[in-house]
Amino acid sequence: MSTLVCREKDIDEVLQTHTVFTNVSKGEVAKKEDLLKAFAVDDQTEICKQILTKGELQVSDKERQSQLESSLKEIATIVAEKCVNPDTKRPYPVSMIETGMKDIHYSVKPNKSSKQQALDVIKQLKESMNIGRAQMRLAVTLPSKDAKRLQEKLKAMVAVMEEENWSGGDLHVVCLIDPGAFRDVDELVRSQTKGQGTLEVLSLKDVEEGEEII
Repeated sequence: MSTLVCREKDIDEVLQTHTVFTNVSKGEVAKKEDLLKAFAVDDQTEICKQILTKGELQVSDKERQSQLESSLKEIATIVAEKCVNPDTKRPYPVSMIETGMKDIHYSVKPNKSSKQQALDVIKQLKESMNIGRAQMRLAVTLPSKDAKRLQEKLKAMVAVMEEENWSGGDLHVVCLIDPGAFRDVDELVRSQTKGQGTLEVLSLKDVEEGEEII
Protein backbone atom coordinates (compact mmCIF):
# COMPACT_ATOMS: atom_id res chain seq x y z
CA MET A 1 0.00 0.00 0.00
CA SER A 2 1.38 3.42 -0.91
CA THR A 3 2.39 5.64 2.01
CA LEU A 4 0.27 8.30 0.36
CA VAL A 5 -2.97 6.66 1.49
CA CYS A 6 -1.61 5.84 4.91
CA ARG A 7 -1.01 9.46 5.92
CA GLU A 8 -4.14 11.24 7.15
CA LYS A 9 -3.24 14.50 5.42
CA ASP A 10 -3.25 12.74 2.05
CA ILE A 11 -6.43 10.71 2.38
CA ASP A 12 -8.58 13.38 0.71
CA GLU A 13 -6.39 13.07 -2.37
CA VAL A 14 -7.29 9.38 -2.56
CA LEU A 15 -10.99 9.38 -1.64
CA GLN A 16 -13.90 11.13 -3.30
CA THR A 17 -15.93 10.79 -0.07
CA HIS A 18 -15.45 9.44 3.45
CA THR A 19 -18.87 7.78 3.33
CA VAL A 20 -18.91 3.97 3.38
CA PHE A 21 -21.43 2.36 1.03
CA THR A 22 -22.83 -1.13 0.84
CA ASN A 23 -23.70 -0.52 -2.82
CA VAL A 24 -22.18 2.61 -4.27
CA SER A 25 -23.90 2.32 -7.65
CA LYS A 26 -27.30 2.41 -5.91
CA GLY A 27 -26.20 4.99 -3.34
CA GLU A 28 -26.88 2.65 -0.41
CA VAL A 29 -24.98 3.86 2.68
CA ALA A 30 -23.75 1.35 5.27
CA LYS A 31 -25.68 1.30 8.56
CA LYS A 32 -23.93 2.22 11.80
CA GLU A 33 -24.56 -1.18 13.39
CA ASP A 34 -23.12 -2.94 10.31
CA LEU A 35 -19.98 -0.79 10.49
CA LEU A 36 -19.50 -1.56 14.18
CA LYS A 37 -19.92 -5.27 13.52
CA ALA A 38 -17.46 -5.31 10.63
CA PHE A 39 -14.84 -2.79 11.80
CA ALA A 40 -15.45 -2.36 15.57
CA VAL A 41 -15.63 1.43 15.02
CA ASP A 42 -18.16 3.76 13.42
CA ASP A 43 -15.73 6.55 12.48
CA GLN A 44 -16.05 6.46 8.70
CA THR A 45 -12.67 8.11 8.07
CA GLU A 46 -10.96 5.46 10.19
CA ILE A 47 -12.91 2.75 8.37
CA CYS A 48 -11.81 4.20 5.03
CA LYS A 49 -8.20 3.95 6.19
CA GLN A 50 -8.71 0.30 7.14
CA ILE A 51 -10.25 -0.46 3.77
CA LEU A 52 -7.39 1.27 1.93
CA THR A 53 -4.78 -0.54 4.01
CA LYS A 54 -6.28 -4.04 4.19
CA GLY A 55 -8.93 -4.21 1.47
CA GLU A 56 -8.66 -5.70 -2.00
CA LEU A 57 -9.14 -3.67 -5.15
CA GLN A 58 -12.29 -4.69 -6.94
CA VAL A 59 -11.97 -4.80 -10.72
CA SER A 60 -14.59 -5.52 -13.33
CA ASP A 61 -14.49 -8.61 -15.53
CA LYS A 62 -13.58 -6.37 -18.45
CA GLU A 63 -10.67 -4.81 -16.54
CA ARG A 64 -9.50 -8.23 -15.34
CA GLN A 65 -9.57 -9.59 -18.90
CA SER A 66 -7.64 -6.57 -20.13
CA GLN A 67 -5.00 -7.10 -17.43
CA LEU A 68 -4.66 -10.79 -18.34
CA GLU A 69 -4.29 -9.99 -22.03
CA SER A 70 -1.68 -7.35 -21.24
CA SER A 71 0.27 -9.80 -19.04
CA LEU A 72 0.06 -12.52 -21.70
CA LYS A 73 1.48 -10.14 -24.31
CA GLU A 74 4.27 -9.08 -21.95
CA ILE A 75 5.21 -12.72 -21.32
CA ALA A 76 5.08 -13.50 -25.05
CA THR A 77 7.34 -10.51 -25.76
CA ILE A 78 9.95 -11.77 -23.29
CA VAL A 79 9.82 -15.24 -24.85
CA ALA A 80 10.21 -13.77 -28.34
CA GLU A 81 13.23 -11.75 -27.20
CA LYS A 82 14.94 -14.77 -25.65
CA CYS A 83 14.16 -17.50 -28.19
CA VAL A 84 14.69 -18.55 -31.78
CA ASN A 85 13.93 -21.42 -34.11
CA PRO A 86 17.07 -23.55 -33.45
CA ASP A 87 17.22 -24.65 -37.10
CA THR A 88 17.08 -21.20 -38.69
CA LYS A 89 18.24 -19.10 -35.70
CA ARG A 90 15.49 -16.64 -36.55
CA PRO A 91 13.33 -15.17 -33.75
CA TYR A 92 9.61 -15.81 -33.66
CA PRO A 93 7.26 -12.80 -33.84
CA VAL A 94 5.37 -12.03 -30.65
CA SER A 95 2.06 -12.87 -32.34
CA MET A 96 3.26 -16.41 -33.06
CA ILE A 97 4.34 -16.88 -29.44
CA GLU A 98 0.94 -15.64 -28.27
CA THR A 99 -0.77 -18.15 -30.56
CA GLY A 100 1.47 -20.91 -29.20
CA MET A 101 0.60 -19.94 -25.62
CA LYS A 102 -3.11 -20.09 -26.42
CA ASP A 103 -2.66 -23.46 -28.14
CA ILE A 104 -1.13 -24.94 -24.97
CA HIS A 105 -3.87 -23.23 -22.91
CA TYR A 106 -1.36 -21.30 -20.82
CA SER A 107 -2.97 -19.44 -17.92
CA VAL A 108 -1.34 -16.24 -16.65
CA LYS A 109 -0.39 -16.48 -12.97
CA PRO A 110 -0.83 -13.10 -11.23
CA ASN A 111 1.44 -14.10 -8.33
CA LYS A 112 4.48 -14.78 -10.55
CA SER A 113 6.60 -12.27 -12.45
CA SER A 114 6.41 -12.11 -16.23
CA LYS A 115 10.06 -13.20 -16.49
CA GLN A 116 9.45 -16.30 -14.35
CA GLN A 117 6.40 -17.17 -16.40
CA ALA A 118 8.30 -16.65 -19.65
CA LEU A 119 10.79 -19.34 -18.60
CA ASP A 120 7.89 -21.68 -17.81
CA VAL A 121 6.30 -20.91 -21.19
CA ILE A 122 9.54 -21.72 -23.05
CA LYS A 123 9.65 -25.17 -21.46
CA GLN A 124 6.01 -25.86 -22.36
CA LEU A 125 6.26 -24.50 -25.91
CA LYS A 126 9.13 -26.89 -26.66
CA GLU A 127 6.56 -29.70 -26.67
CA SER A 128 4.61 -28.15 -29.56
CA MET A 129 7.05 -25.74 -31.29
CA ASN A 130 10.59 -25.91 -32.60
CA ILE A 131 11.84 -23.29 -30.15
CA GLY A 132 14.86 -22.81 -27.92
CA ARG A 133 16.82 -20.15 -26.10
CA ALA A 134 19.03 -18.05 -28.37
CA GLN A 135 22.62 -19.05 -27.68
CA MET A 136 25.40 -16.73 -26.48
CA ARG A 137 28.69 -16.43 -28.38
CA LEU A 138 31.77 -16.34 -26.15
CA ALA A 139 35.52 -15.97 -26.59
CA VAL A 140 37.44 -17.92 -23.94
CA THR A 141 41.16 -18.08 -23.28
CA LEU A 142 42.61 -20.70 -20.93
CA PRO A 143 46.24 -20.13 -19.82
CA SER A 144 48.85 -22.74 -20.70
CA LYS A 145 49.21 -24.08 -17.16
CA ASP A 146 45.47 -24.92 -16.99
CA ALA A 147 44.42 -25.33 -20.63
CA LYS A 148 44.81 -29.10 -21.05
CA ARG A 149 43.28 -29.79 -17.63
CA LEU A 150 40.20 -27.64 -18.30
CA GLN A 151 39.73 -28.22 -22.04
CA GLU A 152 37.32 -31.16 -21.69
CA LYS A 153 35.39 -29.49 -18.86
CA LEU A 154 34.83 -26.46 -21.08
CA LYS A 155 33.75 -28.59 -24.04
CA ALA A 156 31.12 -30.28 -21.87
CA MET A 157 29.50 -26.87 -21.27
CA VAL A 158 29.63 -25.73 -24.88
CA ALA A 159 26.80 -26.22 -27.39
CA VAL A 160 28.85 -25.44 -30.51
CA MET A 161 32.63 -25.09 -30.74
CA GLU A 162 33.26 -22.58 -33.56
CA GLU A 163 37.01 -22.05 -33.14
CA GLU A 164 39.66 -23.83 -31.10
CA ASN A 165 43.27 -22.67 -31.42
CA TRP A 166 46.46 -23.15 -29.45
CA SER A 167 48.95 -20.29 -29.21
CA GLY A 168 51.99 -20.27 -26.96
CA GLY A 169 50.43 -23.01 -24.88
CA ASP A 170 47.23 -21.03 -24.30
CA LEU A 171 43.91 -22.32 -25.61
CA HIS A 172 41.73 -19.80 -27.46
CA VAL A 173 38.10 -20.77 -28.06
CA VAL A 174 35.09 -19.15 -29.73
CA CYS A 175 31.92 -21.01 -28.87
CA LEU A 176 28.16 -20.93 -28.50
CA ILE A 177 26.55 -21.80 -25.19
CA ASP A 178 23.02 -21.97 -23.83
CA PRO A 179 22.39 -18.94 -21.56
CA GLY A 180 21.83 -21.25 -18.60
CA ALA A 181 25.43 -22.47 -18.86
CA PHE A 182 27.02 -19.02 -18.66
CA ARG A 183 27.42 -19.02 -14.89
CA ASP A 184 29.23 -22.38 -14.96
CA VAL A 185 31.56 -21.28 -17.77
CA ASP A 186 32.30 -18.01 -15.96
CA GLU A 187 33.03 -19.92 -12.74
CA LEU A 188 35.34 -22.31 -14.61
CA VAL A 189 37.32 -19.52 -16.23
CA ARG A 190 37.59 -17.32 -13.13
CA SER A 191 38.05 -19.85 -10.34
CA GLN A 192 39.80 -22.77 -12.01
CA THR A 193 42.44 -20.50 -13.60
CA LYS A 194 42.76 -18.27 -10.50
CA GLY A 195 41.92 -15.21 -12.57
CA GLN A 196 44.43 -15.95 -15.34
CA GLY A 197 41.82 -17.00 -17.93
CA THR A 198 39.62 -14.57 -19.85
CA LEU A 199 35.97 -14.66 -20.88
CA GLU A 200 34.43 -12.22 -23.34
CA VAL A 201 30.79 -12.12 -24.43
CA LEU A 202 30.85 -11.55 -28.20
CA SER A 203 27.07 -11.56 -28.55
CA LEU A 204 24.21 -12.14 -26.12
CA LYS A 205 22.07 -13.73 -28.83
CA ASP A 206 23.23 -15.66 -31.88
CA VAL A 207 20.38 -14.85 -34.27
CA GLU A 208 19.81 -14.39 -37.99
CA GLU A 209 18.17 -11.27 -39.41
CA GLY A 210 14.41 -11.35 -39.96
CA GLU A 211 11.60 -13.13 -38.14
CA GLU A 212 10.54 -16.74 -38.43
CA ILE A 213 7.48 -17.19 -40.64
CA ILE A 214 5.17 -20.12 -41.35
